[in-house]
Amino acid sequence: MKKYLLAAMLIGAFAVPAYAAEFHVMFDKTTKKCSVSKTAPSETEKFSMMGIYGSEADAMMAMKGMTKCKG
Repeated sequence: MKKYLLAAMLIGAFAVPAYAAEFHVMFDKTTKKCSVSKTAPSETEKFSMMGIYGSEADAMMAMKGMTKCKG
């Protein structure tokens, strides 16, 4: 019984990070403003990728410190 529980815990430990949300900080080249999105930008001519973060709070905090995003 213990080895089944241990096996289930190990599987869960490796599977959970795969489902973790990613938040992308993007710089819009036309409006000169930054934004946070759950999806990566598909229009590379319009957007620049500024970073990928594990939580929305981390993305917002990082965006506040970026010089491109302050303007």
